[in-house]
Amino acid sequence: MLRLTTFVSALALSTAAMAEDIKVGVSPGEHGEIMEKVAEVAEPLGLTIEVIEFSDYVVPNQALADGDLDANSFQHRPYLENQMKDRGFELVEVGTTITTPMGIYSDKIEDMADLRDGAQVAIPNDPTNGGRALLILQDLGIITLAEGTGLVPSPLDISENPKGLQFLELDAAQLPRTLADADIAVINTNYALASGLSPKGDSIAMEQADSPYVNILVVQQGREAEPWVKTLVEAYQSPEVKAFIDEKYDGAVITSW
Repeated sequence: MLRLTTFVSALALSTAAMAEDIKVGVSPGEHGEIMEKVAEVAEPLGLTIEVIEFSDYVVPNQALADGDLDANSFQHRPYLENQMKDRGFELVEVGTTITTPMGIYSDKIEDMADLRDGAQVAIPNDPTNGGRALLILQDLGIITLAEGTGLVPSPLDISENPKGLQFLELDAAQLPRTLADADIAVINTNYALASGLSPKGDSIAMEQADSPYVNILVVQQGREAEPWVKTLVEAYQSPEVKAFIDEKYDGAVITSW
């Protein structure tokens, strides 16, 4: 009996030693919802995740760089690269998560062919998501961008605009509210879902499936080898989380693994 008690005590101490609490920053909508599911999967693995939601795309990286978060899950690679270049953050990708194809929405037209001359087009005001919106419009043949602009073009890089479109650059979270005024709005999936819009049912055009904008899990540089990081990635890229995403979002959100 003494040996059994000693063994059980040692096991309890080992489990306690492996247990870890972390804070993960997310944006509203699917990123937060999925991370809550990830937290359920991670709990039996000894990792307790506190999910902290941010209403914009700027603060989560600053909070991570400042050490207020252990990880974040809200952004794609081009956005992280641009943030690190512009703001000097020392952050690193540790795993891929989901792809959320951007959509074009309108309360005024049902087909892009009906877009009027001089129409108002609302796009995100951050460089990567604004550029992403412009690239979608170029793929649809609505505008042409100057060569060499890469993944972060701005309206100043439009070389051909035959319809004379007027671009409104706004905070990404505010774009669903512009549908009463703008002719079309190019909206990130998380903000569309949070506003009750269905990417499959309500959008009049969608980003192509081969988009380079895969979303990622990010931590501070120098922490990527810590044991909890591996557990976080494994919990995220688990069959349970994949099944949750496939069932809940019906193709509006695509897993990367």
